[in-house]
Amino acid sequence: MIYELLHPIVTPLATAIWRPDVVGTDNVPATGPVILASNHLSFVDSVVIPLTSPRQVAFLAKAEYFTGTGVRGWISREWFTGVGSIPVNRDDARAAQESLDLALTHLRGGGAFGIYPEGTRSRDGRLYRGRTGVAWLALQARCPIVPVGLSGTDQIQPVGARLPRRARVRVEFGSPIQVEGRFDGMPQGRARREITDEVMAAILTMTGQEWAGEYNQRQPDMPA
Repeated sequence: MIYELLHPIVTPLATAIWRPDVVGTDNVPATGPVILASNHLSFVDSVVIPLTSPRQVAFLAKAEYFTGTGVRGWISREWFTGVGSIPVNRDDARAAQESLDLALTHLRGGGAFGIYPEGTRSRDGRLYRGRTGVAWLALQARCPIVPVGLSGTDQIQPVGARLPRRARVRVEFGSPIQVEGRFDGMPQGRARREITDEVMAAILTMTGQEWAGEYNQRQPDMPA
């Protein structure tokens, strides 16, 4: 309900301010379960993708986004709740798996789910190796993955900036990656790795980022 109220208001306003270049929305299936797998440059990515996606998309979101105070905390809580985001305590491995299980439930219910295979945002702008949770979800839900390439979102609110800035943003929704039936008989670990690498290769092609070739490690004081 909150999404239906906020989206028609926030989307035109955000579009007028940042004028995002949005490409490939027709690659997102209109119905049925689908995963939107994106690179991660800024905490605003989880706002930009729902604003530009042709359908409602939910994300796993840091639990702190639901507990903030003041006006900013209220806006964050209302937005992430409204788009159906699932809170996760990133420092609790069991809670993280439980959150993936909730994401799987969302997909099996026919929803669209957004995920950042890098695990946390890139502080240096490079694209890091993907973690295989995205492939696990796709295989379990038997649904396609739409790779998403973001550019410029790191300039909306750079590290250390208190207020958002105007920046040129590009969002590209790539061709869906089908998993159903392609990996039957393959060991699950290998299938998850191959799917994840295919997703990251598609994102790299869209964004032109430098490839880090390693996993991104979250710093203790680093926001999502």
